[in-house]
Amino acid sequence: MAMDEEGSRAGKLPQEPPSGLTIKISTSGSKTGKNISTPLGCSNSDSNSPNLKNSIESSPYNSPLVSPPSSAFVSALQSPYISPRAITPKPLENPTPPENPTPVSHSSPPFSSYRGSQSDDIPSSSYTPPSDQYEYSDDPTEAKLKYVTCVPVPDPAPPRISFSFPVPRISFKGPVSPASNAKLRSCDVYIGYHGQNPNLMRFCKWLKSELEIQGIVCFVADRAKYSNTQSHEIADRVICSVTYGIVVVTSSSILNHPSLEEIRFFAQKKNLTPIFFNTGLAEITGLINCNSIDKECREVIDGLVKFNELKLEVNEGNWRSCVAKAAGILRAKLGRKSVAEKAAEGFEEIPFPRNKCFVGREKEIMEIETALFGCTDNSEHDYAMSIIRGETSGQSEGLADEESETFSSRGGRFINLELGGKCKEPTLEAWVEPITGRNSLKRSKYKKSKSGNYKTLDSSVFCINGVAGIGKTELALEFAYRYSQRYKMVLWVGGEARYFRQNLLNLSQNLGLDVSADAEKERGRIRSFKEQENEAFERIKRELFRDMPYLLIIDNLETEREWWEGKDLHDLIPRNTGGTHVIITTRLSKTMNFDIMQLPPLELTDAMVLMRGKRKRDYPTEELQFLHRFDEELGRLSFGLWLVGSLLSELAISPCALFEAVNQIPVADDSTYSFMSMSDEQYCKSNPFLMKLLHFSFIILQQTNGRKNLLASRMLLVGAWFAPAPISAALLATAAKKMPAIGNGFRKWTKCVSLAFSCCSGCGLAPQSEEDSATLLVKLGLARRANRQPGCWIQFHPITQVFARRKEGLSAAKATVQGVRKVGNPSINTNHLWASAFLVFGFKSEPPLVQLKAIDMVLYIKKTAVPVAIRAFTTFSMCNSALELLKVCTNVLEEVEKSFVSQIQDWCHGSLCWKRNIHGHQRVDEYLWQNVTLLKACLLETRAKLLLRGGHFDGGEELCRTCISIRTVMLGHDHAQTLAAQETLAKLVRMRSKV
Repeated sequence: MAMDEEGSRAGKLPQEPPSGLTIKISTSGSKTGKNISTPLGCSNSDSNSPNLKNSIESSPYNSPLVSPPSSAFVSALQSPYISPRAITPKPLENPTPPENPTPVSHSSPPFSSYRGSQSDDIPSSSYTPPSDQYEYSDDPTEAKLKYVTCVPVPDPAPPRISFSFPVPRISFKGPVSPASNAKLRSCDVYIGYHGQNPNLMRFCKWLKSELEIQGIVCFVADRAKYSNTQSHEIADRVICSVTYGIVVVTSSSILNHPSLEEIRFFAQKKNLTPIFFNTGLAEITGLINCNSIDKECREVIDGLVKFNELKLEVNEGNWRSCVAKAAGILRAKLGRKSVAEKAAEGFEEIPFPRNKCFVGREKEIMEIETALFGCTDNSEHDYAMSIIRGETSGQSEGLADEESETFSSRGGRFINLELGGKCKEPTLEAWVEPITGRNSLKRSKYKKSKSGNYKTLDSSVFCINGVAGIGKTELALEFAYRYSQRYKMVLWVGGEARYFRQNLLNLSQNLGLDVSADAEKERGRIRSFKEQENEAFERIKRELFRDMPYLLIIDNLETEREWWEGKDLHDLIPRNTGGTHVIITTRLSKTMNFDIMQLPPLELTDAMVLMRGKRKRDYPTEELQFLHRFDEELGRLSFGLWLVGSLLSELAISPCALFEAVNQIPVADDSTYSFMSMSDEQYCKSNPFLMKLLHFSFIILQQTNGRKNLLASRMLLVGAWFAPAPISAALLATAAKKMPAIGNGFRKWTKCVSLAFSCCSGCGLAPQSEEDSATLLVKLGLARRANRQPGCWIQFHPITQVFARRKEGLSAAKATVQGVRKVGNPSINTNHLWASAFLVFGFKSEPPLVQLKAIDMVLYIKKTAVPVAIRAFTTFSMCNSALELLKVCTNVLEEVEKSFVSQIQDWCHGSLCWKRNIHGHQRVDEYLWQNVTLLKACLLETRAKLLLRGGHFDGGEELCRTCISIRTVMLGHDHAQTLAAQETLAKLVRMRSKV
């Protein structure tokens, strides 16, 4: 009744141009039974207004953004929002629209009348229909959100809202979320774009995510894809309310009316920030000149020229810098503080420097690019030029047209307005229901690649398969450097089975995430260890696999299942990776159902370039024949070719002399080693010439001049037992100095390789320090330099490590453990500490390989095992792994105690003559025995404290009582350590009683 009375009063008002904020809602007739017409009190006198008619006809899409600037329009921008009401419609008895509908107008109520009800001013963004992998219900009686409209107007154009004449205020009365409305009303930045290029959409989503990290609320839209009144109305009101507007300009934007509207509108408000994507201002001006020059185009050009002082032009090589620059500018303009994520100490984005000698593989890199990015960057320009030539219409097809089945009813589409929240909050989306008919929102399972072939949407994960040494890592490294600007960050993860879990959790430090285990608490629910571990992985997955684009490279994936708990690879890498791309290098012939590329050997010309080395020496034809023989013997393995090139570059030796020297070295014996895997043994037997080449390189290391000439060779031998991760030269040298003297088993071949040895003295291969020795290993191609600071860091090639293990055996493994115990830092050498633990204790079905004396075992557990276990538990939520390591340590100390007891028993039951003849070093060291027992008590208390955090009160109580018994006997009732254990026991009992 109130609305009818208000409408009747509006009909008696004088017919003069309105001065306040005005709105018009019009729609066309729909299918029978689905249309609703609710007159709000019509005034026929306003329908013939010439101003009204001209305003409507002069505005493409009936948009308010193209209305001429005026004081009334500017004041309207500063007014609160206006929105139609969404209701659940009911079928009318007479759904047929009138033959001659007449538009109506109403005067706007006073501004103060709705100032206090802003929560209803914004249409709800919280209503979310089923995701696009499911279908809508085809029940024709199902209620849909509709607009309360005036008398339907048959209009061939999509229904739109026009701020051109007054109507009564109408508010949404549906499932409205106040929090969603607040976000929609408080948008800071509007990002408009237009085009079909997936890279354009990827860039816009990246920009939105980057701004959200800075606390800037964004609204991203391609309004040309909207065919529904609600979508346009929401976008229009956001455009009018935002503080700044970003328009991503492409070659197709100039032919898109909504993009031109946005440029003109934001230019008039003086808050335009244009970003040119794969184009420039000169090209845009040229395309407009080719098409037509009118007032609208001139205003667009003037706006772009005036606000192009920032010169934000995006090309293939500056995505990241442009996003960072745009975010910094808007953050400064909005007065927001920088909340940029802090990089981890010593963290380098790509672990290795770029290989300046990389050759070939252009076809493979193009295949990876096509699989991940899907199309060329020139598609937008070609599309725009085809429109100019008249090959297609200026209307771009909407997203719903491409990926859904839409019936002929107008507005029957599904629109995602992609409104983002603040600071990593979930994306707030505004969904538009189809008016009628069935809308099957199934996404296409295929998309076009550069070659025009269709491929699956799983192409965000790409696998590179090949034998060891074929060049998989080098290909991934080159791709990372070429396309790093298209990603927020490049994340490199070692895929070796034992370390894969730890490497994934290490990403938390690079991403600034907290994945630590729950602290001790006496209130609230205590989560199990499995829940805490799963939550740690979920946090990393949520950060990685969203709209923010990351490049995750998993190098040398050994198995599809995680080694510690047997998790499937799909549990770690979801099917929908968001904006993140994943590249996996592996020897596995098949990795789940991911796209895989079998990496072929290099082309002959590229192989010859690689063997000529860094210096690119020219050889006569006779010498080139020996390079061909190297190529044949090595099977064109890239690693072997690189070794040849390194030796030829660093030694004053010809290819002929090098080939003869390498060929003189006999083939290694066929004996098997218990510490070698079957695959490694088979690889060595299948590549005998490569093993000879590595033997020759090892001889070179031993024959270099200088007093420390054996340091580099020892560093090679101990490096075989470290984890497949960068190692500092200081740690390598410390472990190398623990090795016993190396016998020279190559003296009988000295005459055969004397020519090579004579070339070593004048080539700068005599190391003088630890860093020089590490650099020598890099020069000879046995290792690669790593981007780690401070100091010099290198990483050995997996084939080099396999060779060194076979060469020296377990004597180098013991030196590795001693070196790690002496200088190992858990914060920067986590994987190497775990590698030493595997050598000392063995895990699962693998036996220990290194036997330590009792005193060495006590020192190792104190300085290495316990710190790495506590760090794994507290920092990375590796609860079960840490507890397993501590349990193994406890069992080892119990075995040491039993050995002491057995020695005492043997001494007590032995003859008197034997007792008199016993030597001092054969007696039981009581001080060591005491240290072993107290260390065992410390381990028991530590395990009890950790079990408390996971709710294992019974097990923790048993361990704690054993600890108290030991300390009471060894230290006394009143000792501080005994009292601390009793306090821990009290906590366990108290928590168990509460549960």
